[in-house]
Amino acid sequence: MTAVTEPTRQRRRRGFPWFVYLGLLPTFAVLGLLQYYPAISGVVHSFFDWRPGFSSPFVGLENYRTMISDDIWWRSFRNLGVIFVASVTVMWVFPLLAAELVISLRSERLQFLFRTLLIAPLAFPGVVTALVWSFIYDPNNGVLNRALQAIGLESLVQNWVGDPRTALGSLLMMGFPWIASLPFLIFLTTLQNIPKEVFEAAALDGASRLRRIVAIDLPLLASQIRLLFFLATISVLQYGFAAYLVTGGGPDNATQVPVLRMIGVAFQGNDWGYATTLSTALFLITLILSGVVMAVRRKDSGNVRSL
Repeated sequence: MTAVTEPTRQRRRRGFPWFVYLGLLPTFAVLGLLQYYPAISGVVHSFFDWRPGFSSPFVGLENYRTMISDDIWWRSFRNLGVIFVASVTVMWVFPLLAAELVISLRSERLQFLFRTLLIAPLAFPGVVTALVWSFIYDPNNGVLNRALQAIGLESLVQNWVGDPRTALGSLLMMGFPWIASLPFLIFLTTLQNIPKEVFEAAALDGASRLRRIVAIDLPLLASQIRLLFFLATISVLQYGFAAYLVTGGGPDNATQVPVLRMIGVAFQGNDWGYATTLSTALFLITLILSGVVMAVRRKDSGNVRSL
């Protein structure tokens, strides 16, 4: 048996002829020009008082000293921490509940219908969602304030994204109930792949719906939850699109995040050297977290193989 399979394994290891890999050169050229070169250039320019088109003297670590004392920069990370906690807690509860409800439908046609209706919004451009919620929060003609007035709650009417006390919370509520999301798609796919016999056995044992979710569904979703946690960690560091469109980081930096701080320093403050310093710091943080993610994932894979 070994004599038969060994040559086969050797042939598989040979792969394609070397010249076939030359076809990857255009891809690496594009990546080098549009990805690696800007990243390396940013690291280099972080040590200069960079003014594109003008004299850019070398300043050493001065930009990094400025970053350490930048209160707005560190406040942006505090805001990012709030966004991250919300992203991995309450914003997963509703997608999980929706996935549980969909798989509980006895009719496969209804399952398909609701699955399609709940997943379809993923195809909508993010800018459309942000602009719709901007209209909802409009202090004068917004849907939210009009609805509060209609039911006699005029005391709650306010400028939702214009008040530092409510701006960040209003930003987090965008997309409520957060069902049309990647977590819902992953939860639903995983739950649908669980054999029906498992659910039937739980029902025969008298397990309630809540008991089944806690004792069966969540343990089987553990690896997917870890994956989503890692993805959320990386993606939240790049968060800024919705905040830019709706609040611009205001009011009073209440919705400021690192990406918006970099944009403001570069395009409004015209301090490109300091902006590249912030970009380099965020890049290093992302790189470190990515390394941790890969190490943990590799460890989990090793544990699974050992079992």
